Amino acid sequence: MWNPWRENLKETPKESLNWRLWFGVFVFGLMGAARGIDEGLIGTTSELEPFRNKFGLNDDDKSKHEIAELLSNITSMVQMGSILGALIAFFITDRIGRLWATRQLCVVWITGIVIFLTAAKTGSIGQIYVGRFIAGVGIGQTTVVAPTYLAETAPRAIRGLCVCAFSGSVYIGIMLAYFATWGASLHIEPTDAQWLIPNSMHLMFAGVILTLSFFAKESPRWLIKVGRHEEALAGLSQLRNLPGDHPYVTSEIIDINDQMNREREATMGISWLGPVKELFTSKANLYRIQLSIMSQLLSQWSGANSITIYAPQYFAMMGTTGQNEKLYATAIFGVVKFVSSMLCAFFLIDFFGRKRALSTGITIQLLSMLYMAIFLLVDNNIADKSVPQTSSQKHAAMGAIVMIYFSGFGWALGWNSIQYLINSEIYPLRLRALGGSIAMTFHFVNQYGNSKAVPLMFISMTTGGTMMFFSCVTTIGLMWVYFFLPETTGKSLESLDEMFNLPWHVIGRKGAALTRGTGGMSEILDTSGEKAATVEMENSDVHTHTHRVEQKA
Repeated sequence: MWNPWRENLKETPKESLNWRLWFGVFVFGLMGAARGIDEGLIGTTSELEPFRNKFGLNDDDKSKHEIAELLSNITSMVQMGSILGALIAFFITDRIGRLWATRQLCVVWITGIVIFLTAAKTGSIGQIYVGRFIAGVGIGQTTVVAPTYLAETAPRAIRGLCVCAFSGSVYIGIMLAYFATWGASLHIEPTDAQWLIPNSMHLMFAGVILTLSFFAKESPRWLIKVGRHEEALAGLSQLRNLPGDHPYVTSEIIDINDQMNREREATMGISWLGPVKELFTSKANLYRIQLSIMSQLLSQWSGANSITIYAPQYFAMMGTTGQNEKLYATAIFGVVKFVSSMLCAFFLIDFFGRKRALSTGITIQLLSMLYMAIFLLVDNNIADKSVPQTSSQKHAAMGAIVMIYFSGFGWALGWNSIQYLINSEIYPLRLRALGGSIAMTFHFVNQYGNSKAVPLMFISMTTGGTMMFFSCVTTIGLMWVYFFLPETTGKSLESLDEMFNLPWHVIGRKGAALTRGTGGMSEILDTSGEKAATVEMENSDVHTHTHRVEQKA
């Protein structure tokens, strides 16, 4: 019987799949919940009457446009802070390391949430803005720090699974946030406690991550980058649960050092602006930047993320009535997205392939969006309960609600996994934090624009027109994936350099096939027929003897 796990891991020593690796995956993967909790809580919190009354969302003196503007300001303030967080993340991550970067972002995150929660006493909308902005600075850094660490510490055969622990945790946060708000609406009196208690989840998760980070291992790749070679070898040996002279460990160390040496030679004498110049003048790096920017642009404007943030409003558009009913439907939506993300992480991303999984997910999302767009254009009075609906209209509305769930599955399989994974693995070590920072800055710029624009788009373009716009963007995304996105499944981080040095017009469609078995030492040893390599490690500043790495295929 074909076993995808056995096939994919046949070249990976079983010792490398140990508790130290999974502990690091848990700690850094859990940071994805930072975004998920906020996206799940703010959209549902804004439906609770105590919050709406205190901060002017039920003000009869305000027009629909002013209410939409106020809601979008409250919702999008974390995204605005996240833009700054993602911008500074590359500097902090490379300067103080992945572990200390995690600790400082948790402190910033906690500080912002405390300011936000204490606005319940003052009733100040300005304090809401400030608190959510500061929290966003911390939350924005998680999207650079966590995927970078996970990609750098994971064995390449399961790199997709490990990085997807971060994107999967986004949905753990969303699901728990949805259920927390729904439960609060049922069991807590309509006072400030009804929204304060669910929002305290931020403090719980930040505290857990901060505490556990003191027991995790630093990224060996970052340690080599800053010259701490002996610590890197010891750390990688512990992460792989193998002796330092094991071929699997030495080949990985060789690849990292080889890439670092080539980067040092290429950038010798260049100022601190060298990485920025290198990123925007090399053809290979420009292709990488194009992948980062387009993946963020097309994913954020495909509409699925706006459904996550404004889920109760979307269910109301499709005919769901009553606060508790909308919150319950939203909570089930969180379960669907969480289960889908786990299914994708464990069974599809590394075995199905990045490109095929993304294409399938986008196709599912496109069909769902098209159905909702056509439904809302044809039956534009569905949200008006004063207009009677026929039996066929009610069935069509039920189909539209089902399509919301299908779009969540498509998003989890497609864009949600790839938007973090691809940016954490395509850049060389010297540029990884900078490239990831630029990608996630662009991510939050577009998410801010989207969350700010959607309530206003519903008014100016109508709900049906807005969904049709999202369908068009999703179609463009599907074509972009086919022509431009390369398959990176199973490739070592160092061997990807070979693929990006190909002519730009073949990277997306043929790059993986043309570079199979080339590049990093670990990949060559895994894909050759019979290889023996004598490895001289004195030049890498690792004080070990010469090792002979032999492997029979």
